Amino acid sequence: MSVSVTSEGDHQELSLGNFQLESGTTLPDARLAYVTYGTLNETRTNAVLLPSWYGGDHHGYDFLIGPDKAFDPARHFIIATDQFADGLSSSPSNTPPPFAGPDFPQIAIRDNVSATHRLITEVFGIERLAAVVGFSMGAQQALQWAVSHPEMVDAIVAYCGNAKEYPFGIARLEGAKASIMADAAWNNGRYSEPPEIGLRALARHWAAWGSSQEWWRQELFRESGADSIEEWVRNSEDYWLTKDANNLLSQAMTWQTHNVGDTPGFNGDFEAALHSIRARILLMPSATDLYFPPEDAEYESTLIPNAEVLMIPSIWGHRAGIGTNPADVEFLNDAIRQFLE
Repeated sequence: MSVSVTSEGDHQELSLGNFQLESGTTLPDARLAYVTYGTLNETRTNAVLLPSWYGGDHHGYDFLIGPDKAFDPARHFIIATDQFADGLSSSPSNTPPPFAGPDFPQIAIRDNVSATHRLITEVFGIERLAAVVGFSMGAQQALQWAVSHPEMVDAIVAYCGNAKEYPFGIARLEGAKASIMADAAWNNGRYSEPPEIGLRALARHWAAWGSSQEWWRQELFRESGADSIEEWVRNSEDYWLTKDANNLLSQAMTWQTHNVGDTPGFNGDFEAALHSIRARILLMPSATDLYFPPEDAEYESTLIPNAEVLMIPSIWGHRAGIGTNPADVEFLNDAIRQFLE
């Protein structure tokens, strides 16, 4: 099968053509954005996949890449991908009618895995990945890879993320979505200008939930230079104001609806799906994560044949996984490198 890859700024894009989604909708001229680091060896056995996370892009794993890091381009061929709706791959913000904006179709985590599978096999000719490593929604993709393509993955590292979204997380994400949708400027997704009030409200939602209660008690926001809670929260708005509201809503729905048990062949049986995994699995929950509580990872580890749990000993909550806190950066790099050696 012929493939088309183009360079776009600091990344490349794979043309997926008319891409069949799990929902049954065909997304025309679908595109998958990605970057690579290092060189694929002659046996094509040194490839590592890093799928993006909510609100992030392919740069979200930069703190794990480099000499003496978890992934050294001198040894690994590193592929960092952008999930659908992140603004680089096919998204509400960059897809023409009839699927523009709020008309963008529902995306499943498995759709991202399916698109990336084409990149891995058709562009690079890779038959087996040395590892898939993911944070948050990237962890959802990593564990889905282990279920969808058990013959293709040697090892999985899923940190600060689970194999499905649990009821508490689904409800919390409803609150996040409502932050945007309550802004009259959102206009049911048909806005002419960004719904700034809604995006600022969303930023405040994430500002509170992203870190642990102990992080707040110790006022670690001051390490960023903020003199008060209000200043730190206000500063966090700058990041979210760069994002498209419909993109964020689409990603949130993908996050909410994920369950590896819905993989074809398992008929919704979550436990059976996890029992089918053949890869070595390292689950790394943050000890204080309010999005993905460590108890969920502990539970999932009992269902996966070859899984181990290593807690990230951090009070940075979910943010332990984004590469901000030096101690967490060191812990993640060391743990991932040792697991994959």
